[in-house]
Amino acid sequence: MHFTAKLCLGIAALGCGIALAHAQGIGTTEIGKASVADPSGPVPDPSHIPFTPPDNIKWEGNPAAEQHFTLFGDPSKPGMYAQLLKWNPGSGTRPHIHDQDRYVYVISGTWWVATSAHYDPKLSYPMPAGSFLKDVANMVHWDGVRAGAQPAILELVGMGPVKTVLVDENGKPVPPTPRPVQ
Repeated sequence: MHFTAKLCLGIAALGCGIALAHAQGIGTTEIGKASVADPSGPVPDPSHIPFTPPDNIKWEGNPAAEQHFTLFGDPSKPGMYAQLLKWNPGSGTRPHIHDQDRYVYVISGTWWVATSAHYDPKLSYPMPAGSFLKDVANMVHWDGVRAGAQPAILELVGMGPVKTVLVDENGKPVPPTPRPVQ
């Protein structure tokens, strides 16, 4: 089944689950009787709700450019995956394509995007926090965060394995640069 169909089925199932929970009284609680001023309850049992507090997120990658944290799956292996991406100011990609659709939600900051094979950062368009985008398979684009801005944090979901290929000014794939032997 295609990823978009799976995503739609998942969203439909989630909606049905919420409706069922509400019909059973699960969605109507008295949580409104507690406020943020009240003390917290006990830490959730991680066997029931596995969680990672923000301070425990271990970003991988270049702290001066792009960093990532895998929520689940692996983009280099078959199956669904999700990652958090942190793009730091003044960093970004060159024109490229992906061989799979990818879905992106901007959590914080502003992510700047363009859909041209011509690379000129001044021609990028802002996608502020709350924006939702789809990287369409095999369509040229590039992105990043302009200098002087706050980092942008994105949630990216897709199906692996995904390949990213740089393209030239004509949108044609650029052969990989061989790495020097050390």
